[in-house]
Amino acid sequence: MKIPELAFTVTDWSAVAPTIHPGETGEATWRSFAIGDLRVRMVDYSPGYLADHWCDRGHVLYVLGGELVSELRDGRTFTLTAGMSYQVSDLGDAAHRSSTATGARLFIVD
Repeated sequence: MKIPELAFTVTDWSAVAPTIHPGETGEATWRSFAIGDLRVRMVDYSPGYLADHWCDRGHVLYVLGGELVSELRDGRTFTLTAGMSYQVSDLGDAAHRSSTATGARLFIVD
């Protein structure tokens, strides 16, 4: 990941307007900051959320609260709780999708 030229920037996430992204079930609420190809997000998944797509984009994802299940297209699943992260590349065969029974708050850089 290459961070484009950017002045020192502080983000007050509570002041960033949310956007709602429906899942197959539940919804994701994103608060996003983007510059060039870099996107930084605070994401809240509602209880019962299941992504409506397989994602091929690379991420660094950190779980701030709740519990997240990340399923890989090959059938493997990983359960992450507060204080855990995953890192996945744009390359390879790591297509993934997220779900949560209880809800989750995430910090994502991609």
